[in-house]
Amino acid sequence: MKVLSFGEILLRLASPGYTILFQKDCLDATFCGGEANVAVSLANFGVQSEFLTVVPDNDVGRASLNALRYFGVDTSKTFFKNGRMGLYYLEKGASQRPSKVIYDRAFSSIALAEPTDFDWDTLFDGVNWFHWTGINPALSDNMVQICEQACKKAKEKGITISCDLNFRKNLWSSEKAQNVMSKLVQYVDVCIANEEDADKVLGIKAPDNDVESGKLNKSGYEYVAKEICERFGCKKVAITLRESINASRNGWSGMIYDATGVANYSAHYDIDIVDRVGGGDSFTGAMIYSLITGKADKDAIEFAVAASCLKHSIEGDFNRVTVSDVENLINNGGNGRVQR
Repeated sequence: MKVLSFGEILLRLASPGYTILFQKDCLDATFCGGEANVAVSLANFGVQSEFLTVVPDNDVGRASLNALRYFGVDTSKTFFKNGRMGLYYLEKGASQRPSKVIYDRAFSSIALAEPTDFDWDTLFDGVNWFHWTGINPALSDNMVQICEQACKKAKEKGITISCDLNFRKNLWSSEKAQNVMSKLVQYVDVCIANEEDADKVLGIKAPDNDVESGKLNKSGYEYVAKEICERFGCKKVAITLRESINASRNGWSGMIYDATGVANYSAHYDIDIVDRVGGGDSFTGAMIYSLITGKADKDAIEFAVAASCLKHSIEGDFNRVTVSDVENLINNGGNGRVQR
């Protein structure tokens, strides 16, 4: 199976450790991006993983692609274009101090891309699964058209389509997101969301649920998933369930819902967070891996939640774990004992 992930790769500039931005006179530089993070997870799990993006033709753009190639991600379909490298600044939170993200990605190369830049017939050659996120159409009006063209062609070719709704309030409003995504999600087979996305992107809210309190009404998410399937024709909906005790400690679990009406929940993990950015993407990558390798829904949600649980202990956006790492957590309960 070959998976093509499509989206923007970013340069992440993070304050060292848990310091406040510019508390020290240096920043840690790494590459990342919602769809790129998924591509890396898939490659680490042994999947033929391709990543399509647009980057500037300079040392920074080329370095971003090398960062993906290190993990075995195929970047041969990516192309260069005028514009700049998108980036974001990260300040990791601790205890009651929340993490902060500042985007600086206007006029990036991919945001300036034109619909005519993409030959989807050729780009989808040999591809079995296409993954994109709600971040893409938030970048520019052109990207809205590009995503629609991609989804139409993928559907025409019988390619499975997955989308992580990934609402970003710093990129667009909920009103515009709902107007755009309500049209695009109709092409999606597997929809991935978190506790806010269904509400902000699709206008579907879990009843009797308060995200800010950190307490989740799991049964309400079955209602949300059922509505997504019925309104948009999705075959499966996977939802992460995050209980935010504070910035350093979260409860973590998930649910997968099949359009036939069956919901499966994962085990619950109490996690002490090293770096939560990319946690949702690691869930998505592990979910795609599980479904394309034929795991039953119950096993798929266990694998995806365990993989993303481990990601929260790893610096940087990329999840660097293997299939055996995830299976060890599932089988041994995550007691953290040294493995010799």
